[in-house]
Amino acid sequence: MGAVRIAFATCSAYPDGRADDGEVAALVGAEFQVWDDAGVDWSAYDRVVIRSVWDYSHRVETFLEWCEKVGETRLRNRPEVVTFNSDKRYLPELGVPTVPTAFVEPGESLGPYSGEIVVKPNISAGARDTGRFEQDAQGDAAALVARIHDSGRIALIQPYLRGVDTQGETAVVFFGGDVSHVLRKRPVLRTAGIAPRAEVAHAPAAAMLEPDLVSTGQASATELELATAAHAEITRRFGTPLYARVDIVPGADGAPVLIELELIEPNMYMNLVPAAIDRLAAAIRVDAQLT
Repeated sequence: MGAVRIAFATCSAYPDGRADDGEVAALVGAEFQVWDDAGVDWSAYDRVVIRSVWDYSHRVETFLEWCEKVGETRLRNRPEVVTFNSDKRYLPELGVPTVPTAFVEPGESLGPYSGEIVVKPNISAGARDTGRFEQDAQGDAAALVARIHDSGRIALIQPYLRGVDTQGETAVVFFGGDVSHVLRKRPVLRTAGIAPRAEVAHAPAAAMLEPDLVSTGQASATELELATAAHAEITRRFGTPLYARVDIVPGADGAPVLIELELIEPNMYMNLVPAAIDRLAAAIRVDAQLT
């Protein structure tokens, strides 16, 4: 057997990847390739690791077709995992506590609501087309729902969980089935209204680029239990993912609930945890049978 070739799939906005991805790539000898570059021969690689494909949600069907073309043997995470995670309608399918979510299909109206809600699309990345609306902002919330419908997507309606204001979010990052590190994120929707839009095309929303938005942290025992259970369910259904980020917030009663699974192109903030760079490289080597 010859040398194993590894590609890191990225997007045209980041053709050389991001800094921490570059360090991982150097450790495993990976080459960066833009996922929708028609000139790339993906069959030449033994592993294709999805990284900063932050434009995929604008062309999700094309992206999923690309995943299938690269194939289950090469692509990490695997195409079946990516398809599952690309549509937030996966939330009620999980057997762990999640943020209560209602779905408003195209042709349906939002209707009156009480309390404060979050509106988001079923397919998006980086908090795009996501808004927080108080009870007296029914028209603004309905307008965002209509905009989501006009794009052919489904609107998710969730209660705004006020514990996020004081506790933020907890993200538990797994590499190769093991917990690598824990991140703490300040609230993205800190005020009512629609989340800031990205200034760079196909990049995460501007709020996600704030330098102090995310820091390292610790997970409580109950948060870690929830994250581990969610990861275990994905593993049972699809096999162990190469990487996963499990995002958790305090529920209405204070108990942790899952707000999102990130299995496609999560920012894992490895620059904050230098050892994580080595851990991801080690997980890739094991997966690619380089060790």
